[in-house]
Amino acid sequence: MKQNMRQWMTDIIQRKEVTALPVMTHPGIEMNGNTVRQAVSNGRVHYEAVQTLTKHYPAVAAATIMDLTTEAEAFGAEIAFSDIAVPAVVGHCLSNAEDINKLEIPSLSQGRIPAYLKANLLAARAITDRPVFAGCIGPYSLAGRLYDMSELMMLIYENPDAAHQLLSKCTMFIKKYCQALKRTGVGGVMMAEPAAGLLSDEDCKTFSSDYVRYIVDEVQSDDFLVILHNCGNTGHCTKAMVSTGAAAYHFGNKCLMEEVIRDVPATALAMGNIDPVSVFKDGTPELMRQTVIDLLEKMRNYPNFVLSSGCDTPPHTPQANVDAFFSALKEWNEQS
Repeated sequence: MKQNMRQWMTDIIQRKEVTALPVMTHPGIEMNGNTVRQAVSNGRVHYEAVQTLTKHYPAVAAATIMDLTTEAEAFGAEIAFSDIAVPAVVGHCLSNAEDINKLEIPSLSQGRIPAYLKANLLAARAITDRPVFAGCIGPYSLAGRLYDMSELMMLIYENPDAAHQLLSKCTMFIKKYCQALKRTGVGGVMMAEPAAGLLSDEDCKTFSSDYVRYIVDEVQSDDFLVILHNCGNTGHCTKAMVSTGAAAYHFGNKCLMEEVIRDVPATALAMGNIDPVSVFKDGTPELMRQTVIDLLEKMRNYPNFVLSSGCDTPPHTPQANVDAFFSALKEWNEQS
């Protein structure tokens, strides 16, 4: 029987202790002796990394890989793979309005979509002590990977109709993908929409949030939540994020958590925002402890706060820093 995710969210808000949901799979990939290339290509290797982290750390939920190339690859984008770095889109596969007009919405059998559906299915079946959150890209970020980010911003002002046509096609595919993810039994999806942070609040609403809202309305339910991640937001487009009606909002380290959380409804979760590079990957356990304690102090009066990384923790993040993240949270909860 699927978990009531709205009740899960209510329980988090009502708990005395602060919970944590860092966005990380790379430590699990490395603990298992696998490469990034293997994990993003093989659903079982992907799932096993998530399962390993679940056994090691008391996160309030499990999360599968945040990969911002999977959907673009399904549309035909060229992807560069590496054993030690996250995949990257090479160039762009659309150049003009005519290309957009001819673009077809792909099936879910394209590229690595089946491998990701398999990973989520395996995780949802095996991890039963906490929810599993899948990952997907947001409409504007996907459009930017297909058209080129700078060119897309130009297109918005020079030919907004073409931009909306592209965004509509991206949105329909992401909706279809989220519906398939929902059928795997996961408790929700973290939608990564970082490119929308490049826009003003008004443009973010028009060219991102209105499309995200459509997906939320179609897929969010008692047993499936949408977490909207936008690490490009410096605080200027939080209102646009919240207009999507997502159940939770995940913030990057470019913004002040104590400020953006004021724009988040008390009934929604606000997650963030320890720097994934300078603290998680390049920092020390001592820096991690102090950074976590400082953030928790600022968040003391917000019961809807969930401690997290500001974005996906990169490959080669030291396990000692992840240990320090959870140790600092445990220390805080015991003393509060």
